[in-house]
Order: sequence, then structure tokens, then C-alpha cells
Amino acid sequence: MVGNDLYSATFINFLGSEPVILRSSSSALRTEFKNSWLSEPNFVYMDLMGESFDSPDGDDDKVYLFFSENAMEYDFYRKVAVPRVARVCKGDMGGQRTLQRKWTSFLKARLDCSFPEPSLPPIVQDVFLLRHKDWRKSIFFAVFTPQSSLSEVSAVCAYTVSAIRGIFNEGKFKTSVAVETSHVKWVMYTGEVPVPRPGACINNVARKMGMNHSLDLPDKTLQFIRDRPLMDEAVQPLTGGPLLLKRGPLLTRIVVDSVVALDGETYNIMFIGTENGYVQKAVNFDGEMFIIEQIQVYENPVAINILRLSSSKGQLYAGSESGAIQMPLSDCGRYQSCEDCILSRDPYCAWDSSTQKCSSVYSLSASPKTAVQSLKEGNVSQCPSTGPIAAVDFALIPGNNIQLPCQLHSNLAQVHWRFSDLHLQTNNKYYIYSRGLLILNTSTSDAGLYFCDSVEQINSRIYNRTVAVYHLQVFEPPVAVSPSPGITVTKYFIQTSKTTTNGSQPDLEIEDLPMPENQSNTGKISRLEVAVALLSLFCLSLIGVILWFWKQGRWKCFGFAQNSKGIEGKRPPADYTHIQNRNSEIKPLGAEAGRPCTANNNHTAVNFKGNGEYHFPTLANISSLDGLRYIHDESEI
Repeated sequence: MVGNDLYSATFINFLGSEPVILRSSSSALRTEFKNSWLSEPNFVYMDLMGESFDSPDGDDDKVYLFFSENAMEYDFYRKVAVPRVARVCKGDMGGQRTLQRKWTSFLKARLDCSFPEPSLPPIVQDVFLLRHKDWRKSIFFAVFTPQSSLSEVSAVCAYTVSAIRGIFNEGKFKTSVAVETSHVKWVMYTGEVPVPRPGACINNVARKMGMNHSLDLPDKTLQFIRDRPLMDEAVQPLTGGPLLLKRGPLLTRIVVDSVVALDGETYNIMFIGTENGYVQKAVNFDGEMFIIEQIQVYENPVAINILRLSSSKGQLYAGSESGAIQMPLSDCGRYQSCEDCILSRDPYCAWDSSTQKCSSVYSLSASPKTAVQSLKEGNVSQCPSTGPIAAVDFALIPGNNIQLPCQLHSNLAQVHWRFSDLHLQTNNKYYIYSRGLLILNTSTSDAGLYFCDSVEQINSRIYNRTVAVYHLQVFEPPVAVSPSPGITVTKYFIQTSKTTTNGSQPDLEIEDLPMPENQSNTGKISRLEVAVALLSLFCLSLIGVILWFWKQGRWKCFGFAQNSKGIEGKRPPADYTHIQNRNSEIKPLGAEAGRPCTANNNHTAVNFKGNGEYHFPTLANISSLDGLRYIHDESEI
């Protein structure tokens, strides 16, 4: 909306074959239905620029539009899309005879944003206008993605309003010429350009010629712009190339905030959404762009389709198909130390020496002298010195894999691992990833100290600090030692059961019990040895039961009957049988299933109960074997 007028870029038919840039007002205007004006466009962004303010030549306000469309100036065997920027004048009223109720100020130009490798022109996905008090210094930030699925490189390019104005106000036009009777080729126009200049707004030059609005423009000027709305030159980016090149998931949306840091300089901070649900925060230091923070705002990898900024509230809003997210522009409190706060190089944050906290620069306006911030240099010399990092002990079991975590606090840093003064690299022994180090198939030679270093290059300086230290020690299982002749002291990892005052059973503990070797009193024998002895007796009894059944010819009752063909000695396929009642008849498997076979319930080693449960008898002064616990650590065996 511009005042009471609605500007829209859309298609006005259901087939989507009639694209228009339309102004709905008392003097409605639209574009021509010609491929030279719009050729299957994909509209992206539209905004108003108040260029009439403090204009020395009495210029008019303009509406800028960004889109992609099929190129007509290139000779390709198929359609190729190119990014465009177009503009129309706010005071445009159309022509008197030519271009009636049509734009007389519509001009368009190609946007240049070169990728490093040769490729087709990129496609513009989103644009954000960072306004300046002086509108001439306002900047359009645009996200570009490749139109070929073979490339995974995205880019951000910036364009000043002055550069776009220069192309439209002073640049050459393109015109169509017939080649080989049927083919049309677009080339630079070298003929005479009418006065007033085609596509220009009504300014002081036109007013001196007696033209106070577009209805007064001559037909020669209107016919020229009707046939030649395309400029010959492309708009070049502010830095001559992309501000940011990013491989991986494609970029989708962008917003930009402006922050005045403690050094007095203004930094433009870009918040960029990705197709997998991340928001990346990037800032430019001395012509080099850094991604200082990356935040996953959606658990599932969904594309961020909407990104909005509220500088006054300090909030960022991201929208996708799954919902909307609100997040602060910066969370300075998560930097716990002075080094982390400084090395984050976040223009929003500074270390407050008085409170010993990393705080927002907006909260330091009352006392900025106590704050420390070094964005370009990353100088941490003003931070208080910290003590050495304490080593964390890790047990090394040969043959296992060991993971050593190490999380860096700065996106600008790289992780370096050291072991015995050797710099580790990813190979068949070590795997270094973003969250730590993985040591594969360890051996006793891997024992020692491991250092995780955060290495960051700031300009020509290398800043290195150790963030984690691990001490790997070979784990030795308990062994027997003999302090005196005839006495053996052995470490056992056993369960002890102690009764509490309320009669409940406490958690199992691990104790070291001395066990004399020459002890005749059986009451002092370990309960573990008793359990082993009784289990051995139980196994012998069970073997006796099996032999007895075999001798009596009743072994078939347990499933070893002859097969359906009556051939003995061959085993039928293994099956599982559910016995509902142990005291009832037991039905055998196979051909003998029709003959009942009763179980012998008089055997003292086994107790069958009617509830279908199988229980061992209670043994000497120990708890039931049902109380045995699982051993989770192999060292306890």
C-alpha cells in the first residue's frame, strides 16, 4: 500500500498466462501483455523508495520490484531464467494516446550475482531493503539460488539504490532486431534516445518543457519505452561479488538489522533462513563475511518461508508450513566467560567487567566504559586470565570405541585434537566431527592425555586455547594378591543385601571382601561359593531326571516323538507349545499328540505350580535365585 493505492504483482487470469504489475486506484495502471515486458515472471519483492525527498532535480517516488523471468536477450536452446529489478514512478498516470492506462515509466534490468563456478544465471529468492536516513545509501540485500539442481551453492548479494538508479537514468537500452527473417535478437540500442528520456519520472527538466504529468509525454517517448523496456547493462553488486557464498542446504529468506557497536561503527547483521529449518546470523568484518551463529528453529527439516524482523522489540519471527517461531536477535547470556563473549564477535554483545557478564550493548548505554568488545580483532587480552583446564578421567577398555566430547563455543573456530604432542587427523583410527573425537578399536597404546583445542584465525593472528582435556587410563579388572603366606585376598564384585530399619531391601552395593583360604568353618564360606555348589548339585539332579525318563521310555512326551511317516530317530521341526496348567496333562508334539502322557511331579529338584510359573527351590542361607541381577559391566564377571 502506498497511501490509498494498492500495488500488486500477480496474474489476472486463471491460466496464469497474463502477468501484470498493477496499481489499483482512481487512476489504475498496469503493464503491457508483451513478452518484452514480462515473460513468465516469478515475483519476489516490492517496496517504495521516497526519492522525492531532498531531490535536487525534483524527482518522484518510485516502487521497486524484484522478480525472475525467462530471458529474451540470450540465445539458448531452452528457456533460461534471469533475476530482474524493475521500477515504476508513483506519479505515473499513463499516456494520452499511446500506453493509455499503462505504465509509461516501467523499466527493468538484470541483476548480476556471479557464482564461483560456471553456471546458469542464479534465481532471486528473497529481498530485504535496509533503509538509511539518506535514501541514496539504502541497500537491497538479495538471496540467490541456482536454477540447476546440480548445484548446492547459495549467495547473498547487496545492491545500492544509487547503483540501480544509475542504470535506469543513464544506462543504455536494449532493442530487438530481426535476424534471418524469423529470429529476433536483442542487442544494445545505439540510436538517438528521445527527450524527455523514456522511462523517466516527471522532474524539473520535463516541467521546464511544459510536461507536468505523464499524459503530456510525446508519443515518440512513449513508443520507445513500449518497445524497449529492458536496459542493456546489469546492476552490479555493492562489493563486486557476493557478500556470502554458502554450500549445503539452500538459503530461502533474509532480513538485515543495523547495530552500532562500541567502536562507533555500524554493522549490518544478516539473518538468513534455510530450506532445512535453520537461521544463520552473519556479519561483515572488513569486507569478509562470517556466520557467527546458526540456530535450528524447527526440529524437522522444513523450509523457512517467512522471515520478519522487529528491531524495536529485538525479536525475529520465522514462519514455515509447521508454524511460527519467535526468537531474540541475540542471546548474550549464553556466553559464560569473557573469552567466549569476545570471540563470538557478535555486535549485539559485550563483556561487562563490572557485572562479569556478557550483556547486550543496548543495556550498556549508561556505562559503556566498563564494557569490552573487539569485533574486528577479537582481542581477548583485556579478559582476566583463567587457570588450566582440569583433565577428565576416562576408562580405556582395549577393543572398545571411545567418544570424547568437545563442543566449541565459536562458529569461527576450528577444532584441533592433540595426543602426545601429535596433531590428530581423521583416518581409520580417529574420526573428528563437530561434537568431539571418536577413537576406534582402542588398545593400551591409546592411553594418555588428549587435548581439544579451539583454533581461530583473526586477521593474521592465530588464537589457540584448550577447551577440554581427557586422561585415558587402561582399565584393569580385579586381581588376586597375597599379603602373607597361606592367605589370599581376592576382590569380588558381589551383591550384598542389608535389611533397613523399616524392613525394606536397600539398593545393592559392591563390596571388597577378604576370603581366607584355610578356613574350615563352612559358615564363613562365601555365599557365592554356596550358590555355585548348589547349582552344580541341581545340574546333576537334572541329568538324573533326564536319564530316568530316557530309561522309562517317556522321553517322547517332551516332543521327541516319531514324525508323521513313523520313522523313529528323526526329529520333527522345532515348535513352541504353550502349557496352560503344569499339573494337568502335558500334550506332546508330533505323532504322539493323541496319547496322553502325565508328568512326574514327585521329583524334588523341580516344582511345577498351577499358575504356569516355574520356580527353583529355596537354597541354604541365600535368597532365591530369582533375585540374581543382570551384570551390565563385563568387568564384573
